Amino acid sequence: MHELSIVANLFEILKEKAKEQKAKRITKVKLKVGVLSGVVPELLESAFDIYKKKTIASEAKLEIEKTLVKVKCQSCGFEFSPEDFTMICPSCGSFEIKILSGDELLLEKMELEI
Repeated sequence: MHELSIVANLFEILKEKAKEQKAKRITKVKLKVGVLSGVVPELLESAFDIYKKKTIASEAKLEIEKTLVKVKCQSCGFEFSPEDFTMICPSCGSFEIKILSGDELLLEKMELEI
């Protein structure tokens, strides 16, 4: 379960940011998780709940926003969201596709009690 190592790294960032702001507690953490990120949101949430015990974020709520895949054809410029992850442009049939979103794993926001 690589979600546990992701959460361990996340907590390093959270602790650092909380220390910079002289926060007493972290109350909320919001992540953006793309469907192509390779992360299972439910496992990430479980790992977060396990890891947060006895930390500055022990009562923090984790909010996960799932982001869908959005791509752009490099040949014709058509932007679309493939429903079945087929990366072929429905407009021109090109395979030259650039992923615009859906592969991210981002710390979107954290709320602190100071």
